[in-house]
Amino acid sequence: MANHKSSLKRIRQDKVKTLHNRYYAKTMRNVVRKLRNMTDKEEATKLYPTVQKMLDKLAKTNIIHQNKAANLKSALCKHVAALG
Repeated sequence: MANHKSSLKRIRQDKVKTLHNRYYAKTMRNVVRKLRNMTDKEEATKLYPTVQKMLDKLAKTNIIHQNKAANLKSALCKHVAALG
C-alpha cells in the first residue's frame, strides 16, 4: 500500500482517469460496430464523419494509438465505399 500522500492522490486520480478512458474507448467500439453493421450507404455516409472525428480525438488524447485510429478509419472508409 502507498505510504505518501502524493501516491495516494495519484491512485485516486488514476481511478478517475481509467474510468473516463474506458468509457470513451467503449463508446468508440460501439460506434465502430454500429457503422460496420450498417447496410444502407446513405446512413453510413452520414455517420462516417462523426466516427472519424471521434477516432481522431481519441488518438489525440492518447486513449487509442494513432495507428489504430488510422487503421480503423481506413477500414471503415473501405466498408462505406463498398456498400451498394
